[in-house]
Amino acid sequence: MERSSPVSQTAQDMCPAKRREEEVNREDGELQMEKGTTDEALSDQKAMAGEALDRRNNWEQSVYYALGQESFHFIGHEISIRESLDAYGALIWPGAIALCHFLENNQQQVSLMDKAVLEIGAGTGLVSIVASLLGAWVTATDLPDIMTNLTFNLHRNTKGYSRYTPQVTALSWGQDLDRDFPFPPYHYDYVLAADVVYHHDCLEELLKTMRHFCRPGSRTTLLWANKIRFQADLRFTECFKSSFNTTLLSELPQQGVRIYKATAKE
Repeated sequence: MERSSPVSQTAQDMCPAKRREEEVNREDGELQMEKGTTDEALSDQKAMAGEALDRRNNWEQSVYYALGQESFHFIGHEISIRESLDAYGALIWPGAIALCHFLENNQQQVSLMDKAVLEIGAGTGLVSIVASLLGAWVTATDLPDIMTNLTFNLHRNTKGYSRYTPQVTALSWGQDLDRDFPFPPYHYDYVLAADVVYHHDCLEELLKTMRHFCRPGSRTTLLWANKIRFQADLRFTECFKSSFNTTLLSELPQQGVRIYKATAKE
């Protein structure tokens, strides 16, 4: 066992004030880092709230209604989406619209016909609806409190039009994945994700979920579209690139949206 030399021990005993000064400086540094993180979080949340408010102001009579309706035209269908202001997941964000356009316009590059497709963070269900209309067998997932609106939109826009009836199930990122979605019984050809990265406390869990479904040997392709808003988004993107083989499929500078294709590193 190593022991401190008498000289060094005596020096430590003689400098309690210096040690306390070092402790105070370290604590001050930690507090400043924590304050910086908190300030960044508040700034990011305000930006997201402002973006949501801008979308709300585009709805007619939004002062009188808590629910908004938006219409889109994809795959020769008029898609009507009911939005809610109760949660970020119940709004349509730019990444979802960009991914829908990409899937519609690149069917030879990404064919979803008769493919098993999982969407994580499905929100209002727009991406899952488009995937279903493109002939995919779709499972749309999100948090339990999103299920009602998600189910409503999916059934409203795919009944009688889709090749397969889309399924809806709850999935909390990073939780009980091996129990609820074991591999290989739950295997998907494609995993779709749109605007799942913004300022929230589940980025590590999100990456864990992506890795779970897009694992070595699965041959699963992950398509992730996101508007890049904050520094945290860029940090997540770097972690994402280090975890998967990635290709930037499309970048829309005006919307600030990037679409990536990823496969597991073998």
